[in-house]
Amino acid sequence: MRENVEEMPDHCTIEAAMAVLGGKWKLVILNHLFPGPQRFGELKRALNGITQRMLTRQLRELEADGLVVRTIYREVPPKVEYSLTEAGRSLEDIAYQLDNWGRWYRDNLAGDQQGTRPSDG
Repeated sequence: MRENVEEMPDHCTIEAAMAVLGGKWKLVILNHLFPGPQRFGELKRALNGITQRMLTRQLRELEADGLVVRTIYREVPPKVEYSLTEAGRSLEDIAYQLDNWGRWYRDNLAGDQQGTRPSDG
């Protein structure tokens, strides 16, 4: 279990952010929730390669950290939607910037790291 974020020293704020957002899927899940609420099945279909177990686990962690809210509608069959809280929505600009940086990195530097692009020197 991770260290309690509230107890991390002030100089560890990036570490605190990574404790909440780290991993392969959390920011991707949040990115799919920025347009609006999604049902579990919609998220599962949109996230190519994620298992049902991993999606459930990541959604529970995001919910526990106050970034996602799970709403259960009392109908038959039961309907469950996931949406962002205000804290989750506050990450939209950051996620957009990371997406842009990821594109730039992939297009400009990723090949260099694998030795497939010629050096500038």
